[in-house]
Amino acid sequence: MRKSTYLLFILLLFITGCQRNEVIKSHGVSYLEKREKLIIVNKSNKNDTIKIFGQPATKGMTNNNLWIYIERTKTRGKLLKLGRDYLKKNNVLVLEFNKYGILSKKDFYNKENMKKLSFAKNITENEIRRENFIHSFLSSIRQKMQTRRR
Repeated sequence: MRKSTYLLFILLLFITGCQRNEVIKSHGVSYLEKREKLIIVNKSNKNDTIKIFGQPATKGMTNNNLWIYIERTKTRGKLLKLGRDYLKKNNVLVLEFNKYGILSKKDFYNKENMKKLSFAKNITENEIRRENFIHSFLSSIRQKMQTRRR
């Protein structure tokens, strides 16, 4: 009887010692959804945007007037999910400025919006990389053959 009470006590100690609060891992700009309402198309400029969000996470590859801000929040799953992380928030804000630095377009995407986006299924082949791989592969074989002849 006494051993079972000790086991019950130890079991309760482990159960109550578990963390009840969510462990949240954030990346990017916090409260992106609320902050994006502070900037107005055709009124806000780049300086206003930097004051509200800070520097962008990414700028466009060919267009420096395309700014992208990201907010991603992960948390631990419940016991049924075996404690795996799951995505709680995944927000992306895309801002486009005109040549004068005035905001001309803003698009906000959250987890639900992203599920509706469709992507092209075509795959672009990179011939240059393939030729470089083949060239390096054949060169290494040629080099091995030349070392064996000597």
